[in-house]
Amino acid sequence: MLSVSAFRRLVRASAIYDVLMIAPFTTPWTFLLMREHLSALNVGLGGVPLPVFGPFHLLISSLLGSVVLVWSVLRTLDPQPRFGRFDAAARYLFSTWMAWALLVTGQPLLWLFLVPELAWGLAQSLPVRRSEGGLEGHARESLLR
Repeated sequence: MLSVSAFRRLVRASAIYDVLMIAPFTTPWTFLLMREHLSALNVGLGGVPLPVFGPFHLLISSLLGSVVLVWSVLRTLDPQPRFGRFDAAARYLFSTWMAWALLVTGQPLLWLFLVPELAWGLAQSLPVRRSEGGLEGHARESLLR
């Protein structure tokens, strides 16, 4: 069982991880640079080259990257436990779609995203010890409010 302060550190750490991982996906230009590296990595792992992305694919990638980046910055600046719980739920959803894509395509690159996603989701699902009084007992620290 984690203390609230330890859980806040965990939420912040997952957010920093997300900022570093998602930054290349936030613009079409950075994604195109990253796509080449991801494609080569996928081939190196025994997969096939990633498909070419058209403008619509780049739009969807950049929209998703932008939303996740903003969400990650929020959690970095204000790592509330409830944000960690919501982030865990989002990670389970993302993991579901990654697992589906892995089953459909068999591309090994997906494992490099799926495993950390599940690990961060599980970590942010750990029980949190409620403290009696003190700063950790404020309503602002509520897990779901």
